[in-house]
Amino acid sequence: MKILIAADKFKGSLTAREACEAIRDGLEESPGGDVEIRILPVADGGDGMARAMLASMGGIWKGAVVSDAMGHPVLGGYALVGEERKMAVIEMAEASGLWRMDAGELDPWKASTFGTGELIKAAIKQGVDKILLGIGGSATNDAGTGMAQELGYRFLDEAGEEIAEMPEGMEAVHHINREKAIALPEITVACDVNNPLLGERGCTRAYGAQKGIESGDVERFEKGLQQIAEVVERDLECDYRNKPGAGAAGGLGFGALAFLDAELKEGFALVAEEIGLREEIEQADLVITGEGSLDDQSLDGKAPVGVARLAKELGKPVAIFAGKIDQEMDQQGLFAFSRGLTEGGASVEQCMSNAAEILAQTVRDAAEQLKKISE
Repeated sequence: MKILIAADKFKGSLTAREACEAIRDGLEESPGGDVEIRILPVADGGDGMARAMLASMGGIWKGAVVSDAMGHPVLGGYALVGEERKMAVIEMAEASGLWRMDAGELDPWKASTFGTGELIKAAIKQGVDKILLGIGGSATNDAGTGMAQELGYRFLDEAGEEIAEMPEGMEAVHHINREKAIALPEITVACDVNNPLLGERGCTRAYGAQKGIESGDVERFEKGLQQIAEVVERDLECDYRNKPGAGAAGGLGFGALAFLDAELKEGFALVAEEIGLREEIEQADLVITGEGSLDDQSLDGKAPVGVARLAKELGKPVAIFAGKIDQEMDQQGLFAFSRGLTEGGASVEQCMSNAAEILAQTVRDAAEQLKKISE
């Protein structure tokens, strides 16, 4: 029997690779016949994407000192994946993520994606010919202008003077100069939201509060972003303000389209395509997936549901192990077997602190049921 383990991270406890390995440990310690196990960590384009794809595709992790959203130097990194290491997987949150900010430290008028540009530039210096960019978890609302500055774009005022401070200076931008913009490889962005840049569903009104934007500053941010969009339309001859996903990551979706000539793709689909998930499922008799919490949010592009839907399309049974499972998810008909770690009597705190051992034991206890659904 061939078993494919394609689990996502258990957030706060296990990386995708560690989760896959714990499930494998539980299977290997269970009595049974001849079993071939393959692990293939998955991700949905959010945090953990780079390390999950590194674990699935092989390659190396490259550390890089870059600027966080407030311009402080931090040690970030990115993955160079595949045998030839010609593709880089970058998460903008490694540099410009909200998780790097201490309480009260974030100033939305100064928070910049400059460090994301530094990660992209570092990868280009490695000679890559393709970049996958995950843009979840941003601390910024600058429409990617900081990233663009690091990649050679210059934002000028009405007098032709350069505006260095972005996003604070967005309203004053009258021209964009790209004469010194560096050459870029093919860039594809993992983007799981469909918000436009502006308006009620735009980045400022939908997500600004979590980045420290006060209600009194919303209109000024809107005006600044609108000014950037209008100058981009005139000087770069493109208009992406209403493109689904333009409002992702504080408008970085817009910036990726305008300044990187990038393509936006749904995160799980992008990861699945690159790691060859369909081909791996086709060869399996049973697919096992997992994540920290299986609930209604899992239906909105999360990796385990993506794995289950693909497996169902290919006629393969799927089992899932998760930290906790919403009972309503069992009614979706996606999984032939499901088991939450807390069902064995362990508390959420115990599952979080001892996730690998409890996950392996839960799989071990379920060995007979897994065998039945694969027959």
